[in-house]
Order: sequence, then structure tokens, then C-alpha cells
Amino acid sequence: MAGRILCYQKNSVLCFVLVMVWEVASGQIHYLIPEEMEKGSFVGDIGKDLGLSIKELSSGDTRIISRGMKQYFSLDLRNGHLFIKEVIDREQICHQVEKCLLNFEILVKDKVKFFMAKVEITDINDNSPSFPVEEFELTIAENSGHGARFLLPGAQDPDLGTNSLQSYHLSSNRHFSLDVQAGADGIKYAELVLEKLLDREEQKVHQLILTAADKGEPARSGTVQIRVAVADVNDNAPIFSKSLYEADVMENMLLGSHVLILNATDLDEGINSKVMYSFRKISDKASKIFHLDSATGQISVIGNIDFEESIAHEMEVQAQDGAGLSTRARVVLRVMDANDNPPEIAITPLFSKVAESSPPGTVIGLININDRDDGENGEVSCSIPAGLPFLLKKAFDNYYNLEIASVLDRERVSEYNITIIASDQGAPSLSTTAYFPLEILDENDNPPTFKNIAFTFYLEENNHRSEFITILKAHDSDCEENGRIIYSIIERDIVQPNTKKVYSEVNSNELNGTYSQISEHETIVRNSFLPTYLSINSETGAIYALHSFDYEEIREINFLVMAQDGGSPPLSSNVSVTLFILDQNDNAPQILYPSPPTDGSTGIELAPHSSEPGYLVTKVVAVDADSGQNAWLSYQLIKATEPGLFTLGLHTGEIRTARFFLEKDTLKQSLVVLVKDNGQPPLSASATLTVVLADTIPAILSDLSSISVSEDPQSDGQLTSYLVTAVAAISCLFFTFLLLLLAFRLYRWRNSQSCGSGFGNFNGVPVSQFVGIDGVRAFLQSYCPDGSLTTCSQNNKMVFPIGSCTDILASHPLADNLGPLLTMEDPSTDTVRQNSEQVSFIF
Repeated sequence: MAGRILCYQKNSVLCFVLVMVWEVASGQIHYLIPEEMEKGSFVGDIGKDLGLSIKELSSGDTRIISRGMKQYFSLDLRNGHLFIKEVIDREQICHQVEKCLLNFEILVKDKVKFFMAKVEITDINDNSPSFPVEEFELTIAENSGHGARFLLPGAQDPDLGTNSLQSYHLSSNRHFSLDVQAGADGIKYAELVLEKLLDREEQKVHQLILTAADKGEPARSGTVQIRVAVADVNDNAPIFSKSLYEADVMENMLLGSHVLILNATDLDEGINSKVMYSFRKISDKASKIFHLDSATGQISVIGNIDFEESIAHEMEVQAQDGAGLSTRARVVLRVMDANDNPPEIAITPLFSKVAESSPPGTVIGLININDRDDGENGEVSCSIPAGLPFLLKKAFDNYYNLEIASVLDRERVSEYNITIIASDQGAPSLSTTAYFPLEILDENDNPPTFKNIAFTFYLEENNHRSEFITILKAHDSDCEENGRIIYSIIERDIVQPNTKKVYSEVNSNELNGTYSQISEHETIVRNSFLPTYLSINSETGAIYALHSFDYEEIREINFLVMAQDGGSPPLSSNVSVTLFILDQNDNAPQILYPSPPTDGSTGIELAPHSSEPGYLVTKVVAVDADSGQNAWLSYQLIKATEPGLFTLGLHTGEIRTARFFLEKDTLKQSLVVLVKDNGQPPLSASATLTVVLADTIPAILSDLSSISVSEDPQSDGQLTSYLVTAVAAISCLFFTFLLLLLAFRLYRWRNSQSCGSGFGNFNGVPVSQFVGIDGVRAFLQSYCPDGSLTTCSQNNKMVFPIGSCTDILASHPLADNLGPLLTMEDPSTDTVRQNSEQVSFIF
């Protein structure tokens, strides 16, 4: 499709606007437009010619990329039209090149595709032919013959074709005519031909006007005043040594450097042989670069020679003698390229931020490399530093794709400033460095991690509520929400002493808990109410105790702490934490035997007079609810009626005789035993025991009676009678008790025929309760050698043979008041001592 726009304006250029689509195949389009079009002039419909919809153009990032030239065009993304952005002067851009092309690329960023575009600039007649001087002076000898020719100054017209210089015209006169010739290079030049001999005496000066015209629409012309001065005879013109001078010049030659020397000779003599050199035809650009010495004919450099602007300079020189005769020659200076231009790097980023999960092969940018030099000086290689997860792939021409080469890891490198190096092949090589910044976006690919797989902490019992225990810290390599950690407790186990085992089995439904025994003394409890014991700060990981712990109830707490990040989806990890409750010495020893009386009486033990040293009288049994050294008990005898008579085991609590009893020893020995633990500070408990030195139970009563009388010799007879009556009553009761035991034993013996012979466990032994002489209730341990325990008894009672004790009791009078008979269960299941059986009484 082609269009033509004809514009007429006074004192302005006549414009022909011709726009056509040249080629659409292979992604290339070609438009043809005239130069000097106004800004905003329509060039072509890019969207239609490239097959792109308006939606694709407006939604994507479509742009024009020009290489090494000014941006002359703009693209309207709303309709896909290409417009003139800057007025285009073909002569300024392309000089004398016949086909003036402006190449650029159209980038459709979303498609990651380039389209090549060419706009050909056609010439319009916007330049008039012009002469290098406004007035030209020519001296002609008067003896010049008919047909003599004189070279006239040539006009220049930068336009092309018919718009360029086409003809010369000379003003009418009687002596001269104009002959226009075309040189080998096609350039027309005019010569003044002498048609009629000159007569200096008739006319010294002739004024002529030379007009140069083109054939443009409208036609343009330029004039120069020619002043012909008639001089004396000079019949020899200068002659150049050769018609064409050629030389190679290196660009960027130093100012003042010599290029070449012209040589012209004149056969005349004197002033007529003196030759003057001058540029007859030279472009404006070349006139600013080269200088011709008029006397020597030497051409030197006065300006900067740039290969990239012009690869050659052609000019015409003239040699003229003093008489005005002249000749001409051509000079061609070829510019040799020097590696004076480093490569140019143009970066078109497609992404400035990419996710760290971006797959290899993702194109993140387009790189264009251009070098204005020629040959090896313009051959460019492009590279990026090794070791980066990126690579350069050549796309086409001088374009490279910058791609992701391997997996990115933001936690390792969060951002890159990719260095792009372009180097040419010149000597020496020139290089250019550019930088491509790229930010790596975080993804939630790292779960929180703890330093250890398990943690152990300790907390003393009796702690304060809300007491700080410790801080658990997890690390997440991700950032922002992906790295924000929330802590929580997800599972808990509590280890309790095994004393809770029966309670847990009975009331497990009430506690909503499951108990499992893990050792002889401990039980694991998993309970839904356990969050009341511990809490964790979800942001800091600080763990606090919500409960004051008791080591005797809870020994340790095992729980899992979960650290979860704020990513989507979130990632988490767990760590096992064990919190040990440390024991404090907060429980004093508890004496189990002798059991503390409820009525203020003192425990009484029996020690025979015949006891040898080391005889075991009794044993103090105590326990401590604490553990460790807080439960290590030691026994001390802190008070005794006769020190040195008894010894106390430091760790066993056994009370033994230290020596043989003497007659002078007091029958009733009072011992105070202190039980102390090993805690800091230590806690203690004490027990008071009464040891009666007697061989038999009746002897106990007799001895106690005598003790009572001896203790109070001043008492009256009434008190004595009361005591005798009480002893008699007790003896009768005891005799009756022995009879009952004998009858019961006989009954058991009959039933024993069907019982096994194994040794049974004993739950208790019968004891009797009496009222003591001093009104103090006491337990006496009696030793009955003939006593035995039945192995098949349902109640595991102790039975005493009647014959072993009745005679002794019968010799004592009975008291008036008889105490009630008591039977007690012994909580201990220790093996019956082999040397004696014990029965406890209360007096």
C-alpha cells in the first residue's frame, strides 16, 4: 500500500510523502517516507503490519530500540501507529548515499520477540545548488585564442537525482559561451569558452553571472559572480604530475600531521610560472579536517578524522599560475579504522525481581552489543563472570538472552548485580562493563530449625506461679512472613511418683488421663489439663510455669514445642523438651515406728536382763517424702537415762545394747531418738521410747510396781492399795486372754490339716492395752519364747501357748480396774524375727 502527500507552502520545502509497507515476512517491515516530514506525521500502522492487536500492544511493554542513532520515531500503543518524532534530514544522516535507511527494532516484551523495521528516507528538493564563493575572479590573457577554455567554480547540491545539480547557465555576453561536461565520476562541471578574442584596451573586465540549477519540483538554483580580468599573454597552464592523488589516513591522526603533497609545474617563466594550490571542490566536513598549503601543495590534518562518520574523503584541487591559467586533479583520502570505540551495551530488563523457585532457562533480560568500529575492531564477545547461576545465550545478530542457569537460593544470595563485559577483538582490545541488578524474591522453602534435637531444663519445686523457665529459639532462613516464627506446645507427658498409680486407676475417668508405669516409683501421665502447668509465648518462645510444682507429685514434664513459620503453606518443626523438677528439702522425716501415740503416751520396749552386748532391742523406722540427699536419714540418740547403755545405728535406726545390764541400772530407760535428713537446711523429727529391763511380762508388772513404790516412799497406804488392785485386775484379764487364745489355736489346728505348708504373710499381731501405773499409756514389747504364728490363719493373728504365761500372771494380785482388750494390725510385712516374737501392750 502506498500513499503520497503533497504539501505546498510559500518559502518552504515541497514534500512528497510516500508511505508503503515493503515486507512483513520473517518479522521485518519496510516503510518509505520522504525527508523533512513534520513531527507527528504518520509513517505506518505497526500493529496491523505485524499482526498485533491493540490489546496486545497496550497491555504489553512494546518499545522501539534504535542502535547508534537518534530516536526519530515514536509508537502510539493505543492504535499501533508509527509517527515521526524528530524532523529527518536525509543529507545530514546519509550524505551522498543513494539509499538512506533507518534501521530499528520493535520489542514486544510480553512475547519476548523482536521485529526488524526499516524506514527508507527519500530525497526531496530541499537544497539549492551553491557555489563555494560568491564572486569568482578569472584572469584571461588577451592573446588567448578562439576556443580557449577556462574552468569555472563548481556548484554543490547535496540532494540526489533530479533534485541535485543538473545544469549550468551563463549570462548572455559577446565573448564567452558555456560548455558543461560530465567527469568520470558523473559530476558535472562548467568551462568558460572564449568565443571572441579579447581586447584589453577595449574592455579590461567582463562581468558574468553563472547559474547552477537542479530539476526538482520546484526547481532551485544558485549563482556566482564571475569577474573576468584581461591580462597579458600567458600561454602555458600548470600541469599536475598525476590526475588522481590517493592516500590512506588513520583516523584520529594528530593535528598537524602531513597527509600528502600535490605537485604541479608551469612551463612559463617568472610570475607566470608561480603555481598556487587551492581546493576547488571539497565538502564542508572535509574542509574542517584538511588544510591545503597554497604555496607548497601540502595537505595536512587540522581536525578530527573519524572512520565511523566517513570512510573516505574525496576532493578536487586546483593549481593556478600567476597569469590565471589553472588545472585540476582529484584527491581521494581513504580513512583507516582504529580501535577507538569501545563496545556499547544496551540492557533491556524483562524482570527486575524473580522468585527463587524460577526454573532454569527463564529469560530475565535482553542484551544488545554494538561496536561502531570495523573489521576485527568491531567484532565483540560478551560474557558474565563465572560462578553465577546465570548464562548468556546468543539470540540473533548482536542480541543475547540473559537466562537463569541453575536453581536460585535467596537464603544464600538475596540479590545480584550481574556484571556484563563486552570486549572487541582490536589491538589493544577495548571493553565495556554494564550491570544488571536482580532481586531474588523469597519463598517459604525453609522450615524453622532448632539448634538441638532435644532440650533439658531444670526447675526447683515450690516455684512461683508465672515463673520464667527458659527461652527456646528456632531459626528460619526465610524472610518477612516466611521467617516469622510462632511457638506452641503440642504434646505433654508428666512423670509422677508411683504413689499416684492406684488413684489414677480408680479415678482415670474423672481425670481424663491415661497412666502407664515407667519404673517402680514413677508413672507417666498424659492429661488434657496439662496446659495449666506450662505456657509458651508464641512470639518469643519463652516458657513459663503456670503452676507451683511439688516434686513429690510431679517429677518431670516431657513436651514437644512446635515452631511454625508464617508462610503459605506454613512449615514447622518440633523439638523435644524435658523439664525436670528438682527436689527441695520441704518434707521433714516421718517416723513410722514407733507410731506416734494419740494420747501422749510413750512407746515401751522390753529388754531381758540377760541380753548380751549388741542385742537388738528395737528399730526406729522413718521415711522422708523427699528424694536424693534430702531423703538420706541419719539417727541420733540425743537423750538417754543412762548414756552408754544403748547404741543407735546411724543409718539403720537399730537400738542395741552396748553392754551387759547391771543391778544398779534403772529398770525403766527413757530414750529420745532424733531422725534428721541430709537436706539444706536439714529437717528432723524425734521419738521417745521407754525400754524396760525385764525378762518376762509379769516381771514387768512387778518391776514397775516396785519402781513406783521406790519412787514415792512417802506415799500413803491408800495409793499402794490402788496399785495392787490394778495389778491384780490386769493379771486376771491377761489370764483370760491366754485361755481364749488357746481355744482359738485349737480350732485353727483342726482346720490346718487342709491348708498348705507354705509360710504366709502376716498383716498384724495382737496387742493388749493397759493402763500404766503412772497413768501413762505405753506400748510394751513382750517376749514369749513358746509363742508361734499359725501359717493358715485367715487373720494372721499371733497365738501364745497358755502354759507359758499363766503361772507368771497367777502369782500377781489382780487390779480392781481392767482395761479393754485391743487387737491391732501390724502394717509391716517383714519376716518374723527368728529369735523372738513381739507383742505390744498399752499401759
